[in-house]
Amino acid sequence: MNNKKLLLLLNFGIVMLFACRKSEFLDKKPSSSISTPVTLTDFQYILDNTVVMNVTGGLGQLSADEYVLSDADWSTGSATERNAYIWSKDPYGGDVGIADWNKLYTEVFYCNSVLDKLAKSDSINTAQGQFIKGWALFDRAYCNYDLIRNFCKAYNNSTASSDLGIPLRLTSGIDKLQQRATLEQSFSQVFTDLAAAVNSLPSARPSNNLNRPFKTAVYALLARIFLDMRNYQMAETNVDLALNSYNTLIDYNTVDQNQSTPFSTTNDELIFNTSQVVAYGDFTPVGDFPGIAKIPPTLINLYSSNDLRLSIFFGKFPDNTYYKKAGYNGVNGYPFTGLATDELYLIKSECLAREGQASQAMDMLNKLLINRFKTGTFVPLASTSASDALNKVMLERQKELIWRETRWADLKRLNVDGANITLTRTVNGQIYSLPANDNRWVFPIPADEIAISGIQQNPR
Repeated sequence: MNNKKLLLLLNFGIVMLFACRKSEFLDKKPSSSISTPVTLTDFQYILDNTVVMNVTGGLGQLSADEYVLSDADWSTGSATERNAYIWSKDPYGGDVGIADWNKLYTEVFYCNSVLDKLAKSDSINTAQGQFIKGWALFDRAYCNYDLIRNFCKAYNNSTASSDLGIPLRLTSGIDKLQQRATLEQSFSQVFTDLAAAVNSLPSARPSNNLNRPFKTAVYALLARIFLDMRNYQMAETNVDLALNSYNTLIDYNTVDQNQSTPFSTTNDELIFNTSQVVAYGDFTPVGDFPGIAKIPPTLINLYSSNDLRLSIFFGKFPDNTYYKKAGYNGVNGYPFTGLATDELYLIKSECLAREGQASQAMDMLNKLLINRFKTGTFVPLASTSASDALNKVMLERQKELIWRETRWADLKRLNVDGANITLTRTVNGQIYSLPANDNRWVFPIPADEIAISGIQQNPR
Protein backbone atom coordinates (compact mmCIF):
# COMPACT_ATOMS: atom_id res chain seq x y z
CA MET A 1 0.00 0.00 0.00
CA ASN A 2 1.48 3.37 -0.96
CA ASN A 3 1.97 6.11 1.63
CA LYS A 4 -0.78 8.32 0.28
CA LYS A 5 -3.37 5.56 0.40
CA LEU A 6 -2.32 4.63 3.92
CA LEU A 7 -2.55 8.27 5.04
CA LEU A 8 -6.04 8.71 3.63
CA LEU A 9 -7.29 5.50 5.20
CA LEU A 10 -5.84 6.51 8.56
CA ASN A 11 -7.44 9.95 8.27
CA PHE A 12 -10.78 8.36 7.45
CA GLY A 13 -10.52 6.14 10.51
CA ILE A 14 -9.66 9.09 12.72
CA VAL A 15 -12.72 11.00 11.53
CA MET A 16 -14.93 8.04 12.30
CA LEU A 17 -13.46 7.87 15.80
CA PHE A 18 -14.05 11.59 16.40
CA ALA A 19 -17.65 11.20 15.37
CA CYS A 20 -18.24 7.93 17.21
CA ARG A 21 -20.18 9.51 20.08
CA LYS A 22 -22.61 11.23 17.79
CA SER A 23 -24.67 8.33 16.45
CA GLU A 24 -25.60 4.73 16.96
CA PHE A 25 -24.01 3.96 13.63
CA LEU A 26 -20.66 5.26 14.78
CA ASP A 27 -20.97 3.57 18.18
CA LYS A 28 -20.78 0.16 16.54
CA LYS A 29 -17.70 -1.98 16.86
CA PRO A 30 -15.28 -1.82 13.93
CA SER A 31 -16.92 -3.35 10.88
CA SER A 32 -17.36 -2.78 7.19
CA SER A 33 -20.30 -0.48 7.91
CA ILE A 34 -17.96 2.02 9.58
CA SER A 35 -15.38 2.13 6.80
CA THR A 36 -18.13 1.99 4.17
CA PRO A 37 -21.10 4.15 5.20
CA VAL A 38 -24.27 3.22 3.36
CA THR A 39 -27.28 5.02 4.84
CA LEU A 40 -28.36 8.63 4.54
CA THR A 41 -27.81 9.01 8.26
CA ASP A 42 -24.25 7.76 7.83
CA PHE A 43 -23.61 10.29 5.08
CA GLN A 44 -25.07 13.13 7.13
CA TYR A 45 -22.88 12.34 10.14
CA ILE A 46 -19.80 12.50 7.93
CA LEU A 47 -20.72 15.95 6.60
CA ASP A 48 -21.79 17.14 10.06
CA ASN A 49 -18.41 16.32 11.57
CA THR A 50 -17.10 19.85 12.02
CA VAL A 51 -13.88 18.51 13.53
CA VAL A 52 -12.90 17.80 9.93
CA MET A 53 -15.40 19.69 7.78
CA ASN A 54 -16.04 23.46 7.71
CA VAL A 55 -12.42 24.56 7.89
CA THR A 56 -10.40 26.70 5.49
CA GLY A 57 -6.73 27.49 5.13
CA GLY A 58 -4.74 29.87 7.31
CA LEU A 59 -1.72 30.84 5.21
CA GLY A 60 -3.54 33.91 3.91
CA GLN A 61 -4.15 35.12 7.44
CA LEU A 62 -0.52 34.49 8.39
CA SER A 63 0.69 36.50 5.41
CA ALA A 64 -1.81 39.37 5.37
CA ASP A 65 -1.17 42.84 6.78
CA GLU A 66 -3.71 42.57 9.62
CA TYR A 67 -1.30 41.88 12.50
CA VAL A 68 2.21 42.55 13.72
CA LEU A 69 4.64 40.68 15.97
CA SER A 70 7.52 41.69 18.16
CA ASP A 71 10.89 40.21 17.21
CA ALA A 72 10.84 37.99 20.30
CA ASP A 73 7.32 36.73 19.57
CA TRP A 74 8.12 36.09 15.92
CA SER A 75 10.99 33.82 16.96
CA THR A 76 8.61 31.52 18.89
CA GLY A 77 6.60 30.45 15.84
CA SER A 78 6.90 27.34 13.74
CA ALA A 79 8.94 27.47 10.55
CA THR A 80 5.75 27.95 8.52
CA GLU A 81 4.49 30.73 10.76
CA ARG A 82 7.78 32.62 10.76
CA ASN A 83 8.36 32.23 7.03
CA ALA A 84 4.81 33.10 5.99
CA TYR A 85 5.05 36.27 8.07
CA ILE A 86 8.08 37.47 6.06
CA TRP A 87 6.88 36.03 2.72
CA SER A 88 9.79 33.63 2.33
CA LYS A 89 10.10 31.82 -0.98
CA ASP A 90 10.00 28.62 1.08
CA PRO A 91 7.27 29.32 3.63
CA TYR A 92 7.28 25.80 5.05
CA GLY A 93 10.97 25.62 5.95
CA GLY A 94 10.94 21.83 6.08
CA ASP A 95 7.53 21.52 7.78
CA VAL A 96 5.34 18.75 6.33
CA GLY A 97 1.66 17.94 6.52
CA ILE A 98 0.68 21.50 5.62
CA ALA A 99 -2.91 21.89 6.82
CA ASP A 100 -4.01 24.33 4.12
CA TRP A 101 -3.46 21.59 1.54
CA ASN A 102 -3.92 18.32 3.41
CA LYS A 103 -7.00 19.16 5.44
CA LEU A 104 -8.79 20.82 2.56
CA TYR A 105 -8.24 17.76 0.36
CA THR A 106 -9.34 15.56 3.25
CA GLU A 107 -12.64 17.45 3.21
CA VAL A 108 -12.85 16.96 -0.55
CA PHE A 109 -12.24 13.23 -0.03
CA TYR A 110 -15.18 12.95 2.38
CA CYS A 111 -17.45 14.89 0.03
CA ASN A 112 -16.50 12.55 -2.79
CA SER A 113 -17.04 9.51 -0.58
CA VAL A 114 -20.55 10.67 0.23
CA LEU A 115 -21.33 11.53 -3.40
CA ASP A 116 -20.00 8.21 -4.71
CA LYS A 117 -21.98 6.14 -2.22
CA LEU A 118 -25.08 8.28 -2.54
CA ALA A 119 -25.10 7.82 -6.32
CA LYS A 120 -25.50 4.06 -5.76
CA SER A 121 -28.19 4.44 -3.10
CA ASP A 122 -31.89 3.97 -3.70
CA SER A 123 -32.44 6.93 -1.39
CA ILE A 124 -30.75 9.52 -3.57
CA ASN A 125 -34.06 10.84 -4.90
CA THR A 126 -35.63 11.32 -1.48
CA ALA A 127 -35.76 14.80 0.02
CA GLN A 128 -33.00 13.91 2.49
CA GLY A 129 -30.92 12.29 -0.26
CA GLN A 130 -31.12 15.38 -2.43
CA PHE A 131 -30.23 17.64 0.49
CA ILE A 132 -27.15 15.54 1.29
CA LYS A 133 -26.14 15.58 -2.37
CA GLY A 134 -26.40 19.38 -2.52
CA TRP A 135 -24.55 19.70 0.77
CA ALA A 136 -21.63 17.54 -0.38
CA LEU A 137 -21.42 19.38 -3.70
CA PHE A 138 -21.44 22.75 -1.95
CA ASP A 139 -18.75 21.70 0.51
CA ARG A 140 -16.56 20.36 -2.29
CA ALA A 141 -16.91 23.62 -4.20
CA TYR A 142 -16.19 25.64 -1.05
CA CYS A 143 -13.00 23.66 -0.37
CA ASN A 144 -11.81 23.76 -3.97
CA TYR A 145 -12.28 27.51 -4.08
CA ASP A 146 -10.26 27.91 -0.89
CA LEU A 147 -7.47 25.84 -2.44
CA ILE A 148 -7.63 27.94 -5.61
CA ARG A 149 -7.33 31.29 -3.86
CA ASN A 150 -4.33 30.11 -1.82
CA PHE A 151 -2.39 27.98 -4.29
CA CYS A 152 -3.20 29.69 -7.60
CA LYS A 153 -2.73 33.11 -9.15
CA ALA A 154 -5.48 35.68 -9.00
CA TYR A 155 -7.85 35.10 -11.90
CA ASN A 156 -6.93 36.86 -15.13
CA ASN A 157 -9.26 36.27 -18.03
CA SER A 158 -6.46 36.50 -20.58
CA THR A 159 -4.25 33.84 -18.94
CA ALA A 160 -6.66 31.61 -16.96
CA SER A 161 -6.73 28.93 -19.67
CA SER A 162 -3.00 28.36 -19.22
CA ASP A 163 -2.43 29.35 -15.58
CA LEU A 164 -2.04 26.49 -13.13
CA GLY A 165 -5.13 25.47 -11.19
CA ILE A 166 -5.55 22.71 -8.64
CA PRO A 167 -5.83 18.92 -8.88
CA LEU A 168 -9.56 18.28 -9.33
CA ARG A 169 -10.39 15.18 -7.33
CA LEU A 170 -13.94 14.23 -8.21
CA THR A 171 -14.13 10.66 -6.90
CA SER A 172 -13.16 9.02 -3.63
CA GLY A 173 -10.64 6.75 -5.35
CA ILE A 174 -7.21 7.32 -3.86
CA ASP A 175 -4.96 5.31 -6.16
CA LYS A 176 -5.02 7.71 -9.12
CA LEU A 177 -2.66 10.68 -8.85
CA GLN A 178 -4.44 13.71 -10.25
CA GLN A 179 -2.38 16.38 -11.98
CA ARG A 180 -3.25 20.07 -11.87
CA ALA A 181 -6.05 21.40 -14.04
CA THR A 182 -5.86 24.88 -15.50
CA LEU A 183 -7.19 27.77 -13.46
CA GLU A 184 -10.10 28.11 -15.88
CA GLN A 185 -10.99 24.43 -15.48
CA SER A 186 -10.70 24.69 -11.71
CA PHE A 187 -13.17 27.58 -11.48
CA SER A 188 -15.47 25.82 -13.96
CA GLN A 189 -15.67 22.79 -11.69
CA VAL A 190 -16.53 24.99 -8.73
CA PHE A 191 -19.32 26.59 -10.72
CA THR A 192 -20.57 23.20 -11.93
CA ASP A 193 -20.80 21.91 -8.37
CA LEU A 194 -22.57 25.03 -7.13
CA ALA A 195 -25.06 24.99 -10.02
CA ALA A 196 -25.97 21.40 -9.12
CA ALA A 197 -26.01 22.12 -5.39
CA VAL A 198 -28.43 25.05 -5.46
CA ASN A 199 -31.24 22.91 -6.88
CA SER A 200 -30.89 20.40 -4.04
CA LEU A 201 -30.57 22.72 -1.07
CA PRO A 202 -33.40 24.17 1.05
CA SER A 203 -34.43 27.80 0.76
CA ALA A 204 -34.84 28.37 4.49
CA ARG A 205 -31.90 29.36 6.68
CA PRO A 206 -31.26 26.66 9.31
CA SER A 207 -31.95 27.90 12.82
CA ASN A 208 -29.01 26.13 14.46
CA ASN A 209 -26.89 24.03 12.11
CA LEU A 210 -25.15 26.76 10.17
CA ASN A 211 -22.43 24.32 9.15
CA ARG A 212 -25.09 23.12 6.69
CA PRO A 213 -25.64 25.16 3.51
CA PHE A 214 -28.89 26.53 2.13
CA LYS A 215 -29.58 28.27 -1.18
CA THR A 216 -28.46 31.68 0.02
CA ALA A 217 -25.04 30.24 0.88
CA VAL A 218 -24.57 29.25 -2.77
CA TYR A 219 -25.34 32.78 -3.99
CA ALA A 220 -23.16 34.32 -1.28
CA LEU A 221 -20.23 32.10 -2.19
CA LEU A 222 -20.68 32.85 -5.89
CA ALA A 223 -20.73 36.58 -5.13
CA ARG A 224 -17.43 36.22 -3.24
CA ILE A 225 -15.86 34.15 -6.01
CA PHE A 226 -16.89 36.47 -8.83
CA LEU A 227 -15.63 39.44 -6.85
CA ASP A 228 -12.25 37.67 -6.57
CA MET A 229 -12.35 37.08 -10.32
CA ARG A 230 -13.09 40.77 -10.85
CA ASN A 231 -16.28 39.85 -12.68
CA TYR A 232 -18.32 42.54 -10.97
CA GLN A 233 -21.45 42.07 -13.06
CA MET A 234 -21.79 38.43 -12.00
CA ALA A 235 -20.81 39.29 -8.43
CA GLU A 236 -23.68 41.77 -8.30
CA THR A 237 -26.12 39.33 -9.87
CA ASN A 238 -25.39 36.73 -7.21
CA VAL A 239 -25.24 39.16 -4.30
CA ASP A 240 -28.71 40.37 -5.30
CA LEU A 241 -30.00 36.79 -5.25
CA ALA A 242 -28.46 36.30 -1.82
CA LEU A 243 -29.77 39.55 -0.34
CA ASN A 244 -33.22 39.01 -1.82
CA SER A 245 -33.47 35.79 0.16
CA TYR A 246 -31.64 36.77 3.37
CA ASN A 247 -30.39 40.24 4.31
CA THR A 248 -30.54 40.56 8.11
CA LEU A 249 -28.04 42.84 9.84
CA ILE A 250 -27.28 43.10 13.56
CA ASP A 251 -27.55 46.45 15.31
CA TYR A 252 -24.24 46.52 17.15
CA ASN A 253 -25.83 48.63 19.88
CA THR A 254 -27.42 45.34 21.01
CA VAL A 255 -24.08 43.52 21.22
CA ASP A 256 -22.23 43.33 24.55
CA GLN A 257 -18.98 45.18 23.91
CA ASN A 258 -17.34 43.80 27.04
CA GLN A 259 -17.63 40.14 26.10
CA SER A 260 -14.54 38.34 24.81
CA THR A 261 -16.90 36.39 22.55
CA PRO A 262 -19.48 39.00 21.50
CA PHE A 263 -21.37 36.89 18.94
CA SER A 264 -23.35 33.66 19.26
CA THR A 265 -22.90 30.56 17.12
CA THR A 266 -26.22 31.36 15.43
CA ASN A 267 -26.03 35.15 15.18
CA ASP A 268 -28.41 36.66 12.68
CA GLU A 269 -25.77 37.67 10.13
CA LEU A 270 -24.31 34.18 9.68
CA ILE A 271 -25.01 32.38 6.41
CA PHE A 272 -22.46 29.57 6.44
CA ASN A 273 -20.04 28.80 9.23
CA THR A 274 -16.37 27.95 8.65
CA SER A 275 -13.22 28.69 10.63
CA GLN A 276 -9.51 28.78 9.93
CA VAL A 277 -7.93 25.35 10.08
CA VAL A 278 -6.58 24.34 13.50
CA ALA A 279 -2.93 25.10 12.85
CA TYR A 280 -0.55 28.03 13.32
CA GLY A 281 -1.52 28.20 16.98
CA ASP A 282 1.27 30.57 17.92
CA PHE A 283 0.23 33.44 15.66
CA THR A 284 -3.48 33.38 14.75
CA PRO A 285 -5.74 32.24 17.63
CA VAL A 286 -8.43 34.70 18.73
CA GLY A 287 -10.80 35.34 21.62
CA ASP A 288 -9.80 34.20 25.09
CA PHE A 289 -6.62 32.75 23.58
CA PRO A 290 -5.34 35.64 21.47
CA GLY A 291 -1.76 34.45 21.29
CA ILE A 292 0.83 37.04 20.43
CA ALA A 293 -0.53 38.71 17.30
CA LYS A 294 -1.28 42.40 17.73
CA ILE A 295 -3.46 44.59 15.54
CA PRO A 296 -1.35 47.34 13.93
CA PRO A 297 -2.05 50.83 15.30
CA THR A 298 -2.64 52.01 11.74
CA LEU A 299 -5.67 49.70 11.57
CA ILE A 300 -6.96 50.55 15.04
CA ASN A 301 -6.81 54.25 14.13
CA LEU A 302 -9.21 53.68 11.24
CA TYR A 303 -12.09 53.26 13.70
CA SER A 304 -13.65 56.39 15.15
CA SER A 305 -14.61 56.60 18.83
CA ASN A 306 -18.29 56.11 18.01
CA ASP A 307 -17.63 53.05 15.85
CA LEU A 308 -18.76 50.09 17.94
CA ARG A 309 -16.57 47.73 15.93
CA LEU A 310 -13.54 49.00 17.84
CA SER A 311 -14.72 47.55 21.14
CA ILE A 312 -16.63 44.59 19.71
CA PHE A 313 -13.93 43.32 17.35
CA PHE A 314 -10.89 43.94 19.53
CA GLY A 315 -9.66 43.40 23.06
CA LYS A 316 -6.69 44.97 24.82
CA PHE A 317 -3.51 43.42 26.10
CA PRO A 318 -2.14 44.77 29.41
CA ASP A 319 0.18 47.08 27.46
CA ASN A 320 -2.87 48.69 25.74
CA THR A 321 -2.14 47.10 22.39
CA TYR A 322 -5.01 45.31 20.67
CA TYR A 323 -5.83 41.74 19.69
CA LYS A 324 -8.71 40.28 17.68
CA LYS A 325 -11.63 38.90 19.66
CA ALA A 326 -13.45 35.74 18.56
CA GLY A 327 -15.28 36.17 15.29
CA TYR A 328 -18.82 35.85 14.06
CA ASN A 329 -19.16 32.14 14.74
CA GLY A 330 -19.17 32.70 18.49
CA VAL A 331 -16.39 30.23 19.19
CA ASN A 332 -13.02 30.89 20.77
CA GLY A 333 -10.03 29.52 18.93
CA TYR A 334 -9.42 30.42 15.32
CA PRO A 335 -10.77 33.15 13.02
CA PHE A 336 -14.18 32.94 11.37
CA THR A 337 -13.85 32.57 7.59
CA GLY A 338 -17.43 31.82 6.56
CA LEU A 339 -20.20 33.71 4.80
CA ALA A 340 -22.26 36.47 6.40
CA THR A 341 -24.61 39.23 5.34
CA ASP A 342 -22.24 42.09 6.16
CA GLU A 343 -19.91 40.86 3.42
CA LEU A 344 -22.82 40.84 0.97
CA TYR A 345 -23.61 44.52 1.61
CA LEU A 346 -19.96 45.35 0.98
CA ILE A 347 -19.86 43.36 -2.26
CA LYS A 348 -22.99 45.11 -3.50
CA SER A 349 -21.55 48.50 -2.57
CA GLU A 350 -18.29 47.79 -4.37
CA CYS A 351 -20.05 46.60 -7.52
CA LEU A 352 -22.20 49.73 -7.61
CA ALA A 353 -19.17 51.97 -7.15
CA ARG A 354 -17.33 50.19 -9.96
CA GLU A 355 -20.36 50.75 -12.20
CA GLY A 356 -20.11 54.49 -11.55
CA GLN A 357 -23.21 54.58 -9.33
CA ALA A 358 -21.62 56.52 -6.48
CA SER A 359 -24.81 57.58 -4.74
CA GLN A 360 -26.33 54.09 -4.81
CA ALA A 361 -23.07 52.62 -3.55
CA MET A 362 -23.11 54.94 -0.56
CA ASP A 363 -26.77 54.16 0.14
CA MET A 364 -25.99 50.45 0.33
CA LEU A 365 -22.89 51.03 2.45
CA ASN A 366 -24.81 53.27 4.83
CA LYS A 367 -27.36 50.51 5.43
CA LEU A 368 -24.53 48.49 6.90
CA LEU A 369 -22.71 51.26 8.74
CA ILE A 370 -25.72 52.69 10.57
CA ASN A 371 -25.80 49.37 12.41
CA ARG A 372 -22.16 49.71 13.44
CA PHE A 373 -22.19 53.09 15.21
CA LYS A 374 -23.51 54.25 18.55
CA THR A 375 -27.14 55.22 18.19
CA GLY A 376 -27.53 58.77 16.95
CA THR A 377 -23.88 59.31 16.05
CA PHE A 378 -23.61 57.97 12.53
CA VAL A 379 -23.26 60.54 9.77
CA PRO A 380 -24.17 58.91 6.44
CA LEU A 381 -21.36 58.77 3.91
CA ALA A 382 -21.80 60.63 0.64
CA SER A 383 -19.86 60.77 -2.58
CA THR A 384 -20.27 62.35 -5.98
CA SER A 385 -17.52 60.47 -7.82
CA ALA A 386 -17.18 56.77 -8.49
CA SER A 387 -13.51 56.73 -7.47
CA ASP A 388 -14.23 58.36 -4.12
CA ALA A 389 -17.13 55.98 -3.52
CA LEU A 390 -14.92 53.00 -4.29
CA ASN A 391 -12.23 54.22 -1.91
CA LYS A 392 -14.81 54.57 0.87
CA VAL A 393 -16.19 51.09 0.20
CA MET A 394 -12.76 49.47 0.20
CA LEU A 395 -11.84 51.17 3.46
CA GLU A 396 -14.99 49.89 5.12
CA ARG A 397 -14.39 46.44 3.65
CA GLN A 398 -10.99 46.38 5.32
CA LYS A 399 -12.48 47.49 8.65
CA GLU A 400 -15.53 45.23 8.62
CA LEU A 401 -13.92 42.01 7.37
CA ILE A 402 -10.73 42.19 9.39
CA TRP A 403 -9.38 38.74 10.30
CA ARG A 404 -11.97 37.01 8.12
CA GLU A 405 -9.29 35.78 5.67
CA THR A 406 -10.57 37.94 2.84
CA ARG A 407 -7.76 40.47 2.99
CA TRP A 408 -5.09 38.35 1.24
CA ALA A 409 -7.39 37.58 -1.70
CA ASP A 410 -8.45 41.23 -1.86
CA LEU A 411 -4.86 42.42 -2.13
CA LYS A 412 -4.14 39.85 -4.87
CA ARG A 413 -7.09 40.94 -7.00
CA LEU A 414 -6.50 44.65 -6.45
CA ASN A 415 -2.90 44.30 -7.55
CA VAL A 416 -3.93 42.54 -10.75
CA ASP A 417 -6.07 45.64 -11.40
CA GLY A 418 -3.01 47.86 -10.96
CA ALA A 419 -3.29 48.92 -7.31
CA ASN A 420 0.45 48.30 -6.88
CA ILE A 421 0.20 47.43 -3.19
CA THR A 422 3.49 46.33 -1.61
CA LEU A 423 3.56 44.81 1.87
CA THR A 424 6.51 45.38 4.21
CA ARG A 425 7.54 44.07 7.62
CA THR A 426 10.61 44.51 9.78
CA VAL A 427 12.00 41.63 11.84
CA ASN A 428 15.25 41.88 13.82
CA GLY A 429 16.15 45.07 11.99
CA GLN A 430 15.74 43.54 8.53
CA ILE A 431 13.07 44.87 6.18
CA TYR A 432 11.07 42.29 4.21
CA SER A 433 8.82 43.27 1.34
CA LEU A 434 6.30 41.65 -0.98
CA PRO A 435 5.87 43.66 -4.19
CA ALA A 436 2.62 43.66 -6.12
CA ASN A 437 2.09 40.56 -8.30
CA ASP A 438 5.23 38.85 -7.01
CA ASN A 439 5.21 35.04 -7.33
CA ARG A 440 5.10 34.81 -3.53
CA TRP A 441 1.47 35.96 -3.53
CA VAL A 442 0.79 32.34 -4.51
CA PHE A 443 1.71 29.75 -1.90
CA PRO A 444 3.83 26.82 -3.08
CA ILE A 445 2.48 23.28 -3.18
CA PRO A 446 3.82 21.47 -0.08
CA ALA A 447 7.00 19.50 -0.80
CA ASP A 448 5.58 16.22 0.51
CA GLU A 449 2.69 16.50 -1.97
CA ILE A 450 5.13 17.14 -4.81
CA ALA A 451 7.18 14.09 -3.73
CA ILE A 452 4.12 11.82 -3.74
CA SER A 453 2.24 13.03 -6.80
CA GLY A 454 4.84 14.82 -8.90
CA ILE A 455 2.41 17.64 -9.67
CA GLN A 456 3.82 20.87 -11.06
CA GLN A 457 5.11 23.36 -8.52
CA ASN A 458 4.20 27.04 -8.52
CA PRO A 459 7.00 29.32 -9.71
CA ARG A 460 8.86 31.07 -6.91
